[in-house]
Amino acid sequence: MSVALMWEARAAEGRGPELLAWARAQELAAAPVRRETFRAPQDRVLVITWWDAAYDAELPELPEPPGDLVSRAPHRWRFEQVDS
Repeated sequence: MSVALMWEARAAEGRGPELLAWARAQELAAAPVRRETFRAPQDRVLVITWWDAAYDAELPELPEPPGDLVSRAPHRWRFEQVDS
């Protein structure tokens, strides 16, 4: 089974490039099958990691970024694959 973890945060005003660099530099305790990082308007950063694991498996996630770097706490979602 494949599981995707999504992590999305919005940077504090004018700090989008710093949040993007911070997210890209974060090492996970284990390597996912795939990891992609995206950016969007309003200085938002999205990281998606894919894992060969059960939906409820304990998986490493990105930590909380420094509070002064974000305008709100990150949002996190977990999805399971339904088709191959």
